[in-house]
Amino acid sequence: MNELVIIGAGGFARETAQAVQDAGEFKLLGHLDDNAALHGTEVDGIPVLGGGDLVHDLPEARVVICVGNPRDYAARARLVRRLGLPAGRYATVIHPTAVVSATSEVGPGSVLLAHCALTAAVRVGAHVAVMPHVVLTHDDVVEDYATITSGVRLGGGVRLERGAYVGSGALLREGTTIGAWSQIGMGSSVLGDVPPGEVWVGSPARRLREAGAPALDELLTQQLGGPVA
Repeated sequence: MNELVIIGAGGFARETAQAVQDAGEFKLLGHLDDNAALHGTEVDGIPVLGGGDLVHDLPEARVVICVGNPRDYAARARLVRRLGLPAGRYATVIHPTAVVSATSEVGPGSVLLAHCALTAAVRVGAHVAVMPHVVLTHDDVVEDYATITSGVRLGGGVRLERGAYVGSGALLREGTTIGAWSQIGMGSSVLGDVPPGEVWVGSPARRLREAGAPALDELLTQQLGGPVA
């Protein structure tokens, strides 16, 4: 059985740890977190072994990065660049109650939590977070670093560009595109395309403001052709 470490010790990391244990595919060694106050403690009975850079001292362990929140959903992208690990080090974690069709694909470092459904020809990139009870329907494309929180429903042919964040319970009309590093508010109904780097809320969803600084920094790096690993 392959060993696994989870980078992060917050809510998403704890949920992922439970999915790992339920699936039984990996031996979970513990969490790595840069908060020194957590080192040597346990979260939900799982040890916090040290900071994120300790991953380099565990070369045989697979890795999944489980950090980020609505105020800084670009954190996973920054950590991937900082750690500089090859793609082969990253595990894909899929809860045993998730349904992934034979024609769908999920990339390295991505996490699918309980009761997700990927129906037909869905493409999920690397380091994507998919929370419980998300439905991704035919031909959806979810690019790297996107976050899809609980209860989201995507119609067919939807594209979430790199780093997009979709809040709980949002509904996206078929064929729509959410631009890179944009954020959709919880409970929103998205009926048309959303440009990159913006926050949209409501039903029907409308532009509220620019995205926060961490997301805009990632978008600028991407547009300038900088490091986007």
